[in-house]
Amino acid sequence: MSDKKITPIGKGYSAESITVLKGLDAVRKRPAMYIGDVGKRGLHHLVYEVIDNSIDEALAGHCDKITVTIGEGEIITVEDNGRGIPVDMHKDEKRPALEVVMTSLHAGGKFDKDSYKVSGGLHGVGVSVVNALSDWLVAEVYRDGKIYEVSFEKGVMTKSMKTTGTTKKRGTKVSFKADSELFSHKFFDWDILEDRIRELAFLNKGIKIVLKDDRKDENRKEVYHYKGGLKQFIEYLNENKHSLHPQVIVIEGEKEDVPIDIAFQYTDSYTENILSYVNNINTIEGGTHLSGMRTALTRTLNNYATRNNMFKKTSATLSGDDVREGLTAVISIKVAEPQFEGQTKTKLGNGDIKGIVDSFISDQLNEFMEQHPAIAKRIIEKSLMAAQARDAARKARELTRRKSALESGDLPGKLSDCSTKDPALCEIYLVEGDSAGGSAKQGRDRRYQAILPLRGKIINSEKARVDKILNNNEIRTMITAFGTGFKDDFDLEKLRYHKIVIMTDADVDGAHIRTLLLTFLFRYLPELIIQGHVYIAMPPLYRVSLGKKERYAFDDEERDKHIKQLTDGGDPKRIKLQRYKGLGEMNPGQLWETTMDPERRTMMQVNLGDAASADKIFSTLMGDVVEPRREFIQTHAKYVTNIDV
Repeated sequence: MSDKKITPIGKGYSAESITVLKGLDAVRKRPAMYIGDVGKRGLHHLVYEVIDNSIDEALAGHCDKITVTIGEGEIITVEDNGRGIPVDMHKDEKRPALEVVMTSLHAGGKFDKDSYKVSGGLHGVGVSVVNALSDWLVAEVYRDGKIYEVSFEKGVMTKSMKTTGTTKKRGTKVSFKADSELFSHKFFDWDILEDRIRELAFLNKGIKIVLKDDRKDENRKEVYHYKGGLKQFIEYLNENKHSLHPQVIVIEGEKEDVPIDIAFQYTDSYTENILSYVNNINTIEGGTHLSGMRTALTRTLNNYATRNNMFKKTSATLSGDDVREGLTAVISIKVAEPQFEGQTKTKLGNGDIKGIVDSFISDQLNEFMEQHPAIAKRIIEKSLMAAQARDAARKARELTRRKSALESGDLPGKLSDCSTKDPALCEIYLVEGDSAGGSAKQGRDRRYQAILPLRGKIINSEKARVDKILNNNEIRTMITAFGTGFKDDFDLEKLRYHKIVIMTDADVDGAHIRTLLLTFLFRYLPELIIQGHVYIAMPPLYRVSLGKKERYAFDDEERDKHIKQLTDGGDPKRIKLQRYKGLGEMNPGQLWETTMDPERRTMMQVNLGDAASADKIFSTLMGDVVEPRREFIQTHAKYVTNIDV
């Protein structure tokens, strides 16, 4: 248990706290509107919604332990030691508040500010949506020494609330099985749940979250409990990096009723990694709180460097990019009435927050630097080195501007553009090598598919400064072709292709090139990933044919299935089997049919998912520190297949 004191229930959280905005039927008709999709992401989102209710209790000071269990049959159980959902009669609905919360959309304590000052999830909205999208759901409440239970099937109550016993516990336990008819993905992934649970444990200092897997052959259990909060979050993120100063800088407090928690540390890397949160929600598009932090950091470091005569030129100044090079930071704030905007609704829009965060960080960081001059000096020196490289990068960036480069006609790899000018209809294939590039050019639909062959392996963006990256021919060519510009010049509205497709061979070199491309996009053009413009082509591994009949297989299992079907279970020796070691082995017609035809191709859309985990895995695989990479390979080697040697 943590040291956090559990607040008594008192009179502030009862049926009167539950506000109702009716309407649940639409959830089953259009589930994607509420949980994003009905695939893997949407399935796991159900769990997050239930956990978020428990986190709300923690934010209010009434809960310090949450247990999440994946049971046999993919049954999820979430239990907390909070106050328990109210069970008394709701004055407007004339039924127990527990039933109201479970069956009414937009019903919950988050709408009553006496119950929750801030809310991280969709309290009430979330659990009712989960109920609507489940084969069955059972909720138990431990409150006032009694156990209360209510049951549902597909959102319809099958057993009204009743008292089933007595207990000394308090809290809420929700068990559910996702509707197998609605969800295309059927199984819960430990790693996906772990990423979110670990993140919540970091963000809510002192809370203990237990994740258990009781499925057959699993029997795993992990406890996530971080008394250091964001300080330990930074240590986790920088585990595979060389830190510039051993001490993580922590700034926490409250200004104008806004709790602000920030932790950061500089490393010797060349990229920045800033994660921002509002009420435990990862604001991947940033917002006013992130703008306030960036402004404060830039101004405070410039003022410190000026006061201490650290600029060789009197007119010198550090840009925002300079002071954020190598920075790993997490900012987490709590806002009573957050206003989200942006395409993914993960960008904070509250105008007053920027000034509040700016002022708070400026005061606290200035005081820290005055007390720790050695750390301040290291940070300023690194920023000054970044500024020197900035001039070289600016010159290199000029070469990436679309007009001059496209008109020059000497693009490395010879971009074969498409004729359609509507970006929403256009695709660009980043193809490995000239041989595959030639097949792709001949096999494509020239109206809307552009081909950009890449020669060799591009520079590792994890281990190079921006000026070196922009001097790489293949990088310059890609940025030019995309049309968005780079860094300060970046403009998503100028994107020339709404599908950027990475198409590499299905071997070790192909996987390495794909990883190098994803590293560059993740570190320097993340908006393309966030907005869903990046895809990975999935070419087949095998061509299975018998006479004029042919099939394509993406793995060994599918290959064997096709062989069995073509021979009716007979002699497989008659089968002609071709193993594709590279895209260049396919003729243009085969490449179109298997990998480029929108009617038949298979592609994976790249999404950011958990930003913290993404940053960590790129640092592990592509960074300077060797030992974590060796451990990663040893751990995951047993899962690797189809490696050509």
